[in-house]
Amino acid sequence: MKFTDELAWRGFINQTTYKDLNFLNDNKVTFYFGVDPSADSMQVGNLAAVMMTKCFIKHGHKPVILIGGATGLIGDPDGKAQERDLITKEEIDSNKAALVGQYKQLYQDYDFQIVDNYDWFKDMNYLDFLRDTGKHVPMRQMLGREFVQSRLQEGGAGISYAEFSYVLIQAYDFLHLYKNYGVTLQLCGADQWGNSIAGVDLIRRVAGAETNVYSTPLVIDETTGRKFGKSEAGAIWLDPNKTSPTQFYQFWINLSDEGVENYLKVFTEFDQAEVQAIMDTHAQNPGARHAQRELARAVTELVHGHEAAKTAEQVTDILTGKVKLQDIDEPSLIDVLRKEIPSVKSSENGEIAEALVDSGLSPSKTEARKLISGNAISINGDKSAKENFDSEDFKNGRLLMRRGKAYKDSCLVEIG
Repeated sequence: MKFTDELAWRGFINQTTYKDLNFLNDNKVTFYFGVDPSADSMQVGNLAAVMMTKCFIKHGHKPVILIGGATGLIGDPDGKAQERDLITKEEIDSNKAALVGQYKQLYQDYDFQIVDNYDWFKDMNYLDFLRDTGKHVPMRQMLGREFVQSRLQEGGAGISYAEFSYVLIQAYDFLHLYKNYGVTLQLCGADQWGNSIAGVDLIRRVAGAETNVYSTPLVIDETTGRKFGKSEAGAIWLDPNKTSPTQFYQFWINLSDEGVENYLKVFTEFDQAEVQAIMDTHAQNPGARHAQRELARAVTELVHGHEAAKTAEQVTDILTGKVKLQDIDEPSLIDVLRKEIPSVKSSENGEIAEALVDSGLSPSKTEARKLISGNAISINGDKSAKENFDSEDFKNGRLLMRRGKAYKDSCLVEIG
C-alpha cells in the first residue's frame, strides 16, 4: 500500500495545501507537529494525531515534535468561547516533562527530535518580533479567523491582545523550524488548520519559500456524534495515574460495534489484512466482542506496555466473569483489583447488606436489603438472595460481589 493510500484507508486525510498529495509518496520531507502543554497528559483524542504522525514516520518522513513552552504561557484560543486561564511557568515545565515522557513511550521504536519554542522566544526582543514577523502578517487575515469573529461579535466574550497574537507566535514557529531544521511541512489536527496556514503565508512572505500543511480529522464517537475520548468518568488520559491501565483498557473494550473498525484503523498499527481478519472473526459472533478486545489489547500495550496491558486484560476478565476469582491466586493481580473496585472486610458469615453499604454499592442497609430481595445481587457471578455470606462463598479468602449487570458496580469482599 502506498503511503497516501494508507493515509486514506486509515481515515487520516482532512485538508492539505499540497496540490498533489502523491508528492509525499516519492519525496521524504521533514515535518513538525506541535503539542500544547496545557495539561500533564495527553488524552485519547490526542492519540489519534500521534498515530497519524507515526504513519508519516513509518514511511520515511522525518519528525520534529514541538512542545509549546512559549505558546503554553498564552493558551491556544482556537475554538474557545472565552479566555483561557493562564497557568504558571512551573506548571508548564512540569507538563512539558510529562508529555515528553509519553512521546518517548509512543515513539520508542523511531528516531525523532523534540524542540521547545520557549528556547527561541525567551530572549527575543519585542520590537524585533513586531518588525520581522508582525510586519508581514495582514490584519485582515487575523481578523478574518472564525474564532476571532465569534469572540468579537455581539454577545461574545471578547479577546485579549495576548490570545489574538497567538497565531503570530505559531506562524513564527514554522518559520524558525523552516530556517533552522529544514521543516517544510506542518502536521496538525483539523482544529489547527487556520493557525498552521498562517505559518505557510509567513514563510512565503519572509523567505519566498513554499511550505505546506496537512491536517487530520478529529475523531468522532460513532455512537454519540461527539468528539471521541470521553467516558462516564470524564476524559480518558494516557497518564496511568489519571486513568489506570485497567480503566483505559475497559474504555476500549466497551466501545460500540458501530465504530470499532474505524478505531482499529486509527488507533493501532494493524495493517489492512489484519483489520479485515479481526472484523471477519468479530462478525461470526459479535457478542464475544473480539474486535473490541483486540483493539483494547493493542492500544493499552502501545500506551502502557505489554505487562500493564496483560494485567488490565486479566482484571477485566475477572470483573466480567470470563475468569473466576477462585482461579486467581496472584497477589499482584489482586492488588490491582483492589485499586479498581472497592474492597471491604467481612466475616465468613457476615451480613451482605453491611458489605454493600461499606463498599458504596448501596446508600443504606434498607436499600441494600431491597437489592437482595429484588435478586439484584450476585456473588462470584451467581445471583443470590440470601442475607449472609457463608464459608463456601469465599475462595482463597475472598469473593466478588456485584450489584446489577455493570461490572463497574462490583466490590471485593475479603475475610478479615
